[in-house]
Amino acid sequence: MRLNCPLCGERDRREFYYMGHADYLNRPSEGAAPDAWDAYLHLRDNPAGLTRDLWFHEMGCSAWLVVERNTVTHEILSTTLATDVKEAGE
Repeated sequence: MRLNCPLCGERDRREFYYMGHADYLNRPSEGAAPDAWDAYLHLRDNPAGLTRDLWFHEMGCSAWLVVERNTVTHEILSTTLATDVKEAGE
């Protein structure tokens, strides 16, 4: 599998480290209830099909990426800098 880093171009997936679902960008606010933190840290779906995941470009520019991909076909639909996704409020 190859990922297209917006800063470095197309790279082999072994340069990246998978960090989990992109929901991790939506951290609970300070003072949030314990249930909100439990859901944020531990409750994840494991869908077959389209997902939005966080990947870290470990052996490259050290950027955080949001990768939209299909877990069934391994097709990469898009890669976006996580900072751009966070700023857009997606």
